[in-house]
Amino acid sequence: MNEELQKILKTLRLWGLLAHWDELLAEAQRGKFSHERLLKHVLEAEYRTKNENSRLLRRQRAHIPEPLEIETFPFARQVRLDRQRIMTLYDSFDYMTKQRNVIWLGPTGCGKTGLATGFLLHALDRGYRGCFIPFSELVAELYRSLADHSERQVLRKYAGYDCLLIDEVGYAEVEPAQVGLFFTLMQKRYKTKTTLLTSNLGFGEWGSFLKNSQLTGALLDRLTETSHVFNMKKCRSLRDPLDNPPEPEGA
Repeated sequence: MNEELQKILKTLRLWGLLAHWDELLAEAQRGKFSHERLLKHVLEAEYRTKNENSRLLRRQRAHIPEPLEIETFPFARQVRLDRQRIMTLYDSFDYMTKQRNVIWLGPTGCGKTGLATGFLLHALDRGYRGCFIPFSELVAELYRSLADHSERQVLRKYAGYDCLLIDEVGYAEVEPAQVGLFFTLMQKRYKTKTTLLTSNLGFGEWGSFLKNSQLTGALLDRLTETSHVFNMKKCRSLRDPLDNPPEPEGA
């Protein structure tokens, strides 16, 4: 490839063609491609490269601390979890296409974050924009925004994600102003975007950390109306030794 052609490909940002030009030409020569077929083959290769690069970039920008794929979740160890229901929702993908929230409630270590992360990755790989953020970091950022009057920008940022995973709701003490901003964010996402939530608290305990019964009731009404809820209260901790199986129901 001469320098002029390299310059053209760089200007057009055709990085796949730039990296694999000789390989593509050699493959075309072996297959004795027609001009039309060669052009189609080259464009398809560039299209695949751009799609893959975009997918990886969406994953990188989502700030996921541990990219846990749904295929790696140890369902065999979590026998009290309704695997069929979870995988039916995951495969149908209507939590994204119908803007339905998904909420996992259960004790620490039972796999809530791993499942939620798998759902977020699924959305990212299908072309949606998403973000992972712990609840404590989210409310802290919302609170800081009050100091410089940037709350509108911060709310707009998190309201704009197609799929937002808020991890471990209830793990932080919150001030009244933070509760109000969190409610505003959920209101902006209501029936327009998908929110994935994990919490170690049952819904009946949310009032204890939100400390506002009216906002708690309004928030739960909106969340439960448009959400798939998985109660993992009776699920075992996956941090237990493998040779320590859970007791059967009724034991």
